[in-house]
Amino acid sequence: MTPVEDYPSDLVDFEKRFATEQACRDYLVQLRWPQGFRCSRCGSDKSWPTGRDGLVECARCHHQTTVIAGTIFEGTRKPLSLWLRAMRLITSQKNGISVLALQRQLGLTRYETVWTWLHKLRRAMVRPGRERLSRKVEVDEFYLGGDETGVHGRETASKALVVVAAEIDGRRTGRIRLRHVPDASSESLIPFIEETIEPGAEVYTDGWSSFWSLESKGYNHKVTVIKRSSMQAYEVMPRVHSVASLLKRWWIGTHQGSMGDGHLDYYLDEFTFRFNRRTSRKRGKLFYRLVQQALEVDPVYWADVALGSRISKINKSSDA
Repeated sequence: MTPVEDYPSDLVDFEKRFATEQACRDYLVQLRWPQGFRCSRCGSDKSWPTGRDGLVECARCHHQTTVIAGTIFEGTRKPLSLWLRAMRLITSQKNGISVLALQRQLGLTRYETVWTWLHKLRRAMVRPGRERLSRKVEVDEFYLGGDETGVHGRETASKALVVVAAEIDGRRTGRIRLRHVPDASSESLIPFIEETIEPGAEVYTDGWSSFWSLESKGYNHKVTVIKRSSMQAYEVMPRVHSVASLLKRWWIGTHQGSMGDGHLDYYLDEFTFRFNRRTSRKRGKLFYRLVQQALEVDPVYWADVALGSRISKINKSSDA
């Protein structure tokens, strides 16, 4: 049974629904255990409250847990109402929100806390087990950063190289995937394609040699050598070039062109989350999806965020 999508319709509804910590906790319980409580250790569906805030005990194995244990929220010392308010602000803004703007809106004194929250929530913007792109997909790379001199072709001194895959949906652009890669070698590009595109799909690229092995990987490779074509690159693969252009504008407009290499992939995850839901007319649904995915993603601690690591390291010294 698929759970009913339940989210506030507007700001007034949001403030009314999440006025107390208990209301926030009840909402998370509804999203994490839509069919009722399930013990993470023994699988039992029987439990009872312990009398402490949100702590429940499994009736079979007596394991004690909370609705936020094992999630993005684990270890937080801040009210859940503040977390949900932050998530609403992040998803209600079409182009996202900067750390300083979110800090002002939430009334928090420490910049580091808000910076950490944003990076934690960006990790929740990738749904675990999400489907790969399919059917017809354009793939290309582009550079993110300022102008450079003295470099040629696919060389770069300081700019970040980003590979993009964009589904062809008639005349439209379907879902996308993005990744920061160290270089344009086949060792960097082919694994990205294998992880993000279903085998058997038609993959459209330029004539760069790093793509030549795609046929042997089970893809129907469609190549256009730009230099031999009468068309410009943006005409041959308009979707990936459009995505690159939008990303660059977002990078400058929302983040003032400042994204450290160690965290770039998470900014790309945020852009992907927003782009793939750009046609949604209900901003509340983005809030719902982010909260839902935050309950599915493993805990992230200060060490993970500071290092830009995708592997969780337990370090509970943060007050986030």
